[in-house]
Amino acid sequence: MNKNLKAALVGSIFFISSQAGALTVIEETIVTASRQDVPRADFSGSAHTLDRDELDRIIHVHIQQAVNRIPGVDFHRGNGQEYLPAIRSQVLSGPGACGSVLTLENGVPVRPAGFCNVNELFETHSEQAQRVEVLKGPATTFYGSNALNGLVNIIDPAPLNTGGRMIFDVGEDDFYRFRYRYGGERLAYSFTGASQRGFRDEQSNDQQKLSVRYRASGESLRATTDLTATNLNQETAGYIIGEDAYRSLSKSRENPNPEAYRDARAVRVSTRIEDDNGLQLTPYLRYSRMDFLQHFLPGTPLEENGHTSVGLQSQKQYAINPNQALTLGLDLEYADVWLKQTQDGLAEGSAFLQETVPPGKHYDFRVDSTSAALFGNFRNRFSDRVEGELGLRLEHRRYDYDNRMLDGRNRDDGTPCGFGGCRYSRPADRDDSFRDASARASINVEFSEYLRGYLALANGFRAPQITELYRLQREQAVADLDSESLRSIELGLVHRGDGFMQELALYKMKKKDIILRNTDFFNISDGETSHLGIEWRAALTLAEQWRLAAALSYARHRYENNPGLSDSDIEGNDIDSAPRKSAFVELAYEGVSGLDWGLELIYSGSYYLEAENNFKYPGHTLANL
Repeated sequence: MNKNLKAALVGSIFFISSQAGALTVIEETIVTASRQDVPRADFSGSAHTLDRDELDRIIHVHIQQAVNRIPGVDFHRGNGQEYLPAIRSQVLSGPGACGSVLTLENGVPVRPAGFCNVNELFETHSEQAQRVEVLKGPATTFYGSNALNGLVNIIDPAPLNTGGRMIFDVGEDDFYRFRYRYGGERLAYSFTGASQRGFRDEQSNDQQKLSVRYRASGESLRATTDLTATNLNQETAGYIIGEDAYRSLSKSRENPNPEAYRDARAVRVSTRIEDDNGLQLTPYLRYSRMDFLQHFLPGTPLEENGHTSVGLQSQKQYAINPNQALTLGLDLEYADVWLKQTQDGLAEGSAFLQETVPPGKHYDFRVDSTSAALFGNFRNRFSDRVEGELGLRLEHRRYDYDNRMLDGRNRDDGTPCGFGGCRYSRPADRDDSFRDASARASINVEFSEYLRGYLALANGFRAPQITELYRLQREQAVADLDSESLRSIELGLVHRGDGFMQELALYKMKKKDIILRNTDFFNISDGETSHLGIEWRAALTLAEQWRLAAALSYARHRYENNPGLSDSDIEGNDIDSAPRKSAFVELAYEGVSGLDWGLELIYSGSYYLEAENNFKYPGHTLANL
């Protein structure tokens, strides 16, 4: 479809719907944008909510099944509960992949910004979420590092005063799940226990998750305490290899790495305190521990990592006059992070691999991470129909790194490896600091009771991850990395009425100082990419029980330079694992007899498999009933 036809089609949809006659505006709220429950119409940007009813209809086994209904979101599901994220980007992989998407639960980051995990959404209780909110593009100045391409906020557990509900789920590949949630006058809690054997040999995952909420209130103060505890025991299946191997039923069920596993547990508790004068304080405490056999590396080394962290989110809103409001805030965080990597036995393969990837300990380090951020957000209503917003955030992050092994790239006993040295390199003790700033300016125009538009300019950042700085390879002894940054401009139209809604967004983004591993196996921060796209979604109530929903996305993600990612010239090439086209359509029926069903079509266009753009995956269409 050519560009002019696409523009005409979308424009026609908006024109026809705007002439549809008298409509009643649908009220929707969102809490993520400003850490407060505000009308969705007040936010100038792309924000999407999956509410309790929609989540109950999806009954997702994996978070990817829920969020991929949103245009511009393309999470790739891995083995068990693993995934690779993508929000207005290519599918992100590597040690810093998680740094471009901020994961929150009840508004609090799931992990410290410098110690995220690319699969960290399995540490949230999304299966019992009250709703899931997704913001796309650089997030508001209320959030700092990692809110680069967007953020996902899991809001749970069940709301208060809803009573109890028990749910049993049974599915393919020996999937069994028990869910219970209860909402009383002050206390709400939910529990999920799930087990799945999987379709591949010696593959399985078992999960247990508990969320508790307690709310207390006085004359002028309100306090809400949230606790989440999760446990995952996963027997992981390794990669199958060979052209079109996935098309072979017998081959696709094989598991080349039956020894692989991932055990992860996490606990988080936070208390949100609010008063009638606009003050909000949220202290929090977090803990995580993970043991992970890295089946994709030579020698299949065991990684053990964990952290304990404490932090405070604080903000105060000042009503200057009926048309102007100012929010000022201070965020503080401290984290004690540790990581070990150990290998048992010789690596399989050539003499080179066996010599340069020796048995024993590869890494053993600890990092004290501290961060402080100041932010301000000013909102001004110019008229009854026009509102503007301006925000600024300043953030300082410091890592105090302590190597608990011998420095350099020798074996753990100090003896050298052959062939020029061991693969893994351990930097000497050091401190690293990063100072970053983000800003956002937007304007929101209400054209009518049913139609509004917005323009937003923003930039975001993410500090280097701890593993990017201190988990080095080959001859690299120091990783001199800068924070990644992203500039964005977005134009949007939102139309909402009784039984109908649609949203259109056009965006252009440029990312600089991208951290990557070059062909010399050095971690560097010299990459540049550009991202240009258009997104559309709509929902229509056809009759009392029938509902139609659709989402379309077209985007071009390109390399703007080649800092050593390839020996070829890749400037201007499409970024690998970035389909240009994607679509989602759902027809749902909510039966009066209690029987509900839905037909869902998901389309992913073709994408290149490597930076040189020589090989392409043709894409696919999935049909789910």
